[in-house]
Amino acid sequence: MAWSRYQLGLAALMLLTGSINTLAAKWADNFSAAGCGGTEEHSFQHPFLQAVGMFLGEFSCLAVFYLLLCRDRRRPEPSMAPSQPFSPLLFLPPALCDMTGTSIMYVALNMTSASSFQMLRGSVIIFTGLLSVAFLGRKLELSQWLGILVTIVGLVVVGLADLHSSHDQKHKLSEVITGDLLIIMAQVIVSIQMVLEEKFVYKHDVHPLRAVGTEGFFGFIILALLLVPMYYIPAGSFSGNPRRVLEDALDAFCQIGRQPLIALALLGNISSIAFFNFAGISVTKEISATTRMVLDSLRTVVIWAVSLALGWELFHGLQILGFAILLMGAALYNGLHRPVLARLARSGADGSEAEREGLLHAENAAINSER
Repeated sequence: MAWSRYQLGLAALMLLTGSINTLAAKWADNFSAAGCGGTEEHSFQHPFLQAVGMFLGEFSCLAVFYLLLCRDRRRPEPSMAPSQPFSPLLFLPPALCDMTGTSIMYVALNMTSASSFQMLRGSVIIFTGLLSVAFLGRKLELSQWLGILVTIVGLVVVGLADLHSSHDQKHKLSEVITGDLLIIMAQVIVSIQMVLEEKFVYKHDVHPLRAVGTEGFFGFIILALLLVPMYYIPAGSFSGNPRRVLEDALDAFCQIGRQPLIALALLGNISSIAFFNFAGISVTKEISATTRMVLDSLRTVVIWAVSLALGWELFHGLQILGFAILLMGAALYNGLHRPVLARLARSGADGSEAEREGLLHAENAAINSER
């Protein structure tokens, strides 16, 4: 069935905003500007402030939800089903996981390339599958276990590509290895978030936009408050700001004032998060969850292509191989192979039927000729 213009628009919006999300964050990281107090020009490395911005984008989904709810209630026959009564504090544990995982990933993005960052996020399949077996009592199919194994192989290939390319980039080998490990570590936390959401939140039938917005609210408030103690916590060489503290929000705002393009990059990150969540939920509703998964994988290609075009990284064939293997693992885990096999089986059956009919016609023709 052909997609409508609305469905094509949603798919394009999800692909575009999902790509902008990572690219805008990396763009901000690539800027250099002087900080407060006449400090020398230095890189914009403020992962925790960027994470606050991301949660602000998620928080805005709550406003979108209430706008849609008000519009729906004005209709003669409302289509949005009311959710069961629930405590908003249910979203606090997943929000804490989201806050921790996102902060770690933004730290890692300063240490590795945007394309590797996006590819390695595919490791969430491994930990989500294992945790769902351990804590949700789910039984994985053979294809899902195979998908996990294929994903592990893909991660090894992407890691090797990063080790090979580290000599050609501004990042040191130790930074690349640390960044890659941090991304994988963050996926463990993200998978815990997913398991918590499935076990405690989804049974209340909460609208996805409301769920994302509520988690964004908690993440935004808590992490914004944590910026205050982070301003005084020493981090040594791990920190990228002149004061060598965990996060220097004042230095970030001074850099933004001296280089306005950083503000544009942060705004792109915040707004893309909101539109990406809305488009992703709409794609699942209007098309299918499988399409959403395919589009989410395709944005890795877009991020990689844009990074190459802008000269942020160099071409390495191992990355293509690693991405292809990761894509295969995700397809197996999410069951994308089933419709392909079913279509092949149908075409095979149709071919056999056509062959039988051909043989029958040939026999009839032979019998008629004998007559």
